[in-house]
Amino acid sequence: MDLAAFSKPFETSLKWLEEAKSSEVNDPTAMALATVNRRGAPSLRMVLLKGCDEQGFVFYTNFESRKGEELQANANAALLFHWKSLRRQIRVEGAVEVVSNDEADAYFASRPRASQIGAWASAQSRPMAGRFEFEAEIAKYTAKFGVSDVPRPPHWSGFRLKPNYFEFWRDRKFRLHERKTYQLSDNGAGWHTQEIYP
Repeated sequence: MDLAAFSKPFETSLKWLEEAKSSEVNDPTAMALATVNRRGAPSLRMVLLKGCDEQGFVFYTNFESRKGEELQANANAALLFHWKSLRRQIRVEGAVEVVSNDEADAYFASRPRASQIGAWASAQSRPMAGRFEFEAEIAKYTAKFGVSDVPRPPHWSGFRLKPNYFEFWRDRKFRLHERKTYQLSDNGAGWHTQEIYP
């Protein structure tokens, strides 16, 4: 195994993300997000990564959506990046926290106006009578905000997953894959690394 490729978990994550942006055809920042509900039943969906640094991995959603409610009820989650073009994947586990209002406001302001209106119009994850109902809400909020700036809805913000576990996986012939894990120490001072069998 090329140990230099796994120097530190955040550095490797950023490096692989940058390489995926050059090779992955669609959505190189797409990641599977796993949550659990109050009964411990798992749920999984794809979301887009909107920020990554040594503080964690950031994504945005409606707090009233299924994932938003589950993350507020149980602040632990897991992420999975899989890049078929690179034959690599990263698993990340950790606790989640809500991003600051300033951070959420700045990201919301960077979104296309239609996406901003959509955040107001969509009662995400809840039943609707039909597409016409959603389109009527879009028209309502489009008229409401007119040409003024669209403020961030109070129910819409971001979460940051703060990792305590990483696993880096690289495909090899004959299913003799490479896997290396990083587990955050109990005191949070460093990472314990280990190679594991494929």
